[in-house]
Amino acid sequence: MFKRKGVKGNGLNTYENLQQEEKSLFPKLADNIFFVQNSLVHTEDLIIHHLSETDTLFFIESLVDSKEISDKVLTRIMASDNEIICDIKITNLYEITNFLIEGYAIFISEGRTYAAAFNSAAQEKRAIQEPLSEKILKGSHEGFIENLETNILLVRKYIKNPKLMVRYMTLGERSRTKVAVIYIEDLANDDIINELFRRLSYAKVDYIQSPGHIQEFIEDETYSPFPQMLNTERPDRVVANLMEGRFAIIADGSPTAMIAPINFFAFIQTPDDYNNRWLIGSFLTLFRVMSLMIAIGLPSLYIAVVSFHYEIIPFELVLALKGTLEFVPVPPIVEAVSMLIILELLSEAATRLPSPIAQTIGVVGGLVIGTAVVEANLVSNSMVVVVALTAVASYALPITEMGTTIRLLSFPLMVASSLFGLVGIVFGLMVILLHLCKLESFGTPYFTPLAPFRLSENKDTIIRLPLGQFIKRPSGPRPKDSVRTGHPRGWKRDE
Repeated sequence: MFKRKGVKGNGLNTYENLQQEEKSLFPKLADNIFFVQNSLVHTEDLIIHHLSETDTLFFIESLVDSKEISDKVLTRIMASDNEIICDIKITNLYEITNFLIEGYAIFISEGRTYAAAFNSAAQEKRAIQEPLSEKILKGSHEGFIENLETNILLVRKYIKNPKLMVRYMTLGERSRTKVAVIYIEDLANDDIINELFRRLSYAKVDYIQSPGHIQEFIEDETYSPFPQMLNTERPDRVVANLMEGRFAIIADGSPTAMIAPINFFAFIQTPDDYNNRWLIGSFLTLFRVMSLMIAIGLPSLYIAVVSFHYEIIPFELVLALKGTLEFVPVPPIVEAVSMLIILELLSEAATRLPSPIAQTIGVVGGLVIGTAVVEANLVSNSMVVVVALTAVASYALPITEMGTTIRLLSFPLMVASSLFGLVGIVFGLMVILLHLCKLESFGTPYFTPLAPFRLSENKDTIIRLPLGQFIKRPSGPRPKDSVRTGHPRGWKRDE
């Protein structure tokens, strides 16, 4: 269960709690103008439009839509005699600055006890597109964008249910990043939701650059190489997890949603597994599991075999390996580590460069370097094959974070195999498995349903059974309602 260390937080860092004091508006307009100017340190994109001797309109030019100001705001102000029709009435003087930097236009009239706020924020956003890193063959091709409201709309489009809860927070004392926590109120476990907000209450930092910042602040084990929250840009993936009792966190300015509590097997599944027939989905998942095992174990297995255990391979293969290794001046561990580092360098270069150049670097760089090192007898042909298979296998994993983790863990396994052979590999894998069994995501065992073993929940891990057998929700997130569905194929009984 959840571990509580240190002192208690000072409460949630919500928009309302950031207001430390309350102060009424000044009776005189000049005093209010002076206060707003000082609060925004006389920034030059603050527009103060004097409509009359007693009426003034404030807005930050770079944050508002000028058409909204002229068509909506000024029209409402001019059309009103006494009561102004506005979006929000502000009675606390300290809140005016916060609304201005959110893109509101603020109207202050001398003698009024409130300021009228009009939402005039400029809506600059890109079109909804399919995420580049999570492409699928069947199903929805929509992806999140950098606009928080649009992302919530995409989630609500799938779940038209009044129980869908959206709770806003503001994180970052200076950046004031708007964050939404989304969950289904009658499914998500109250203890997990309360624990989430307790952890978020400690996130008192200057700046939230990305969801990765939030993840590091609230995940159970920061020093673990395994991701404990699932990052996705797909609304359908978020919705599927919400329906199992999990929660999602979306930050304004980022197209990535974070999902928790999560287990290890979610990182080797894709929406295509459920959009296809169950046999095809199971077949693809099994291939990804095989890819994971190749990516983490093939280099170390090769090193152990050629260094210690020639006797376990056929004699003809021994002769072939001998022919490729006899002129290589370095041990297999140096070969493997060097080639994997070169591969990571090529991958990183291809990621950072523009697309046309990146493709050239990836193909030409790989061919040139691979051919050169083999012809110079710096690396054996067999090692090039092993490294290439390892790279392809790691990139077959659908979540980039998990693929990177697996490639990272292959390095200590290679060191262990070069020192102790197969014994070193077995010991290294045991350490990794023990760590996975110990790891938790918001109080949920990370390696469930294998550890602890739950036979009834192994219908959707490595092998996916037909959807009609998914009667209950996974017990990991501890949902309030454990029953997912009735008997969707009950019509068979009537025949």
